[in-house]
Order: sequence, then C-alpha cells, then structure tokens
Amino acid sequence: MLVIVGIIVVFGAIVGGYLLEKGNLLVLFQPAELLIIGGAALGTMLIANPMHILKQIASGIVAVLKGSGYDKSAYTETLRMLYDLFSNIRKAGVTSIEQDIEAPEQSQFFGKYPQFTKNHHGLHFLCDTLRTHLSGAISHYDLDRLMDVDLEVHHEESTKPVSALTSVADSLPGLGIVAAVLGVVVTMASLGGPPEEIGHKVAAALVGTFLGILLCYGLVGPLSANIAKIKEAEAQYYRCIKEGLMSFVKGAAPILAVEFARRSIPAHVRPSFHEMEAVCRNGSAEQ
Repeated sequence: MLVIVGIIVVFGAIVGGYLLEKGNLLVLFQPAELLIIGGAALGTMLIANPMHILKQIASGIVAVLKGSGYDKSAYTETLRMLYDLFSNIRKAGVTSIEQDIEAPEQSQFFGKYPQFTKNHHGLHFLCDTLRTHLSGAISHYDLDRLMDVDLEVHHEESTKPVSALTSVADSLPGLGIVAAVLGVVVTMASLGGPPEEIGHKVAAALVGTFLGILLCYGLVGPLSANIAKIKEAEAQYYRCIKEGLMSFVKGAAPILAVEFARRSIPAHVRPSFHEMEAVCRNGSAEQ
C-alpha cells in the first residue's frame, strides 16, 4: 500500500507543480516518446537477462505491491514451528520426523503452519538440513558451513533481478536522450513549417528527456531498491531458521534454541521473549 501511495505522491507532486506553473498537460502526453523509451527499456532487459531472471523481476514487483510477508506474525509462527519440531525430536528422536522431512508438502506436522509452508525455499532449507543431520556423518561445523553455502547461493540468486532492474533504471535517462534526439530530428525536418508546429515538436522532444529521468529516479529505481530490501528481509528470515537449527543440533534445549532464533530477528518484527514463550508453550509439548 505504501508503494502505491508513494507512486501517487511522486506523480501527483510533479503534475501538480507543472499545473501551478500554468503548464498544459496535453503537451506531456506523448505516446511516441513513451513507446520509444519504454519499448527500448523492455528490449534491453530482454537482451540482458535469461527467462528465469525476468520471472524473478516480475515476482519481485508483485512482492513490492503485496509486501514482503516477513512480518511479526510470520516470525512468531516460525518460532512456534521450530519449538514444536525440536520438542518432538527431543521426545521421540530424530527418526520420528523422517517422514515429515521427506515429503514436507504432505506432512501433517508442517501443515499446521501455513505461512511457513508457503515459503518453499525456507521449508526445503529446513528439511534438507535435518535430512543431512539425520545421516549422522557430518559435524556441527560442517553442517553450519553447509547452511551458509546454501544461504549464500540463494542470496546471490535473489539479488540478480535487483541488479537487472537497476541496470534498466540507469539506462532510462540515456534512452530519454535517444527519444529527445529523435524528436530533434523530426523538428529539423519540419523547419519550413509554421512556428506552432515546430514548437510542438521541440516540446515533444524535451518530454522524452523528462520521461527518461522521471521513470529512472521516480519509479524504476525506487522499485529496484524496494525489491532489494525485500530480498534482505528474506535472507534475515532464513538466518533465523539457521540459528535455531544450529543451536538445537549443538544440544540446546528446544526453548533455548528458539531463543537463539528469536535473537537473530530484526528488532522491528521481533516478538518479545514473553510473546515467544507464550506462543511456544501454548499447546506444545514441554521440553
């Protein structure tokens, strides 16, 4: 919602200021200039990026409009899930969850935590780590390193659409100049015409530069920055899962392992200790 409000504020302020200066809105309506800039920007994005990155850009824009989803309720549910999982393992052994981690999408246990289950990478990150731990042939140090490698690869992949969209934003002022130059070419070809027609064509050429700069700094650039923040929030969420897992694997009691996970949560979405304890103890097996 804030993103939509921000876009309205940006364009509203520019149009409002233009109207206060007695500007004519019809002059800014230049479909040809928008086609040149928008089409060229889209074409460069298609040239520079494979299909999977284009899909990630689209999903990133959708996430910006919907919100990241890594809020306090998501973290609270995850802490509750980790506590229940660790308590079950402490009570019945690691093999008791073998079926759940082999087919997590069909698991009745994970089905109790819908927000967590929808996060496919988080779900499989947890299950793959537990599956590796079940083998018993890996040290705590190596398991920690293995999770770091997984998170590093995922974070590197998740930043590629941000870099791609930033490149598009950086190209927009240049494409605006291209549109302006083409407008000047058209103007030069009409020098023998009436002054009103020449003035209109010069205005259209200048609108090209205006649109390129506006779309760069007023829309595409901020969208790219917002997607980067969502990807960072995603990385922090996976870090929380990792901290809880490593603490439990090293021998910490379930509630203490979950406390390690809680402490890694960013302050603005972190449940308090009492909130975490109340959620974990409510209906869960005691440690």
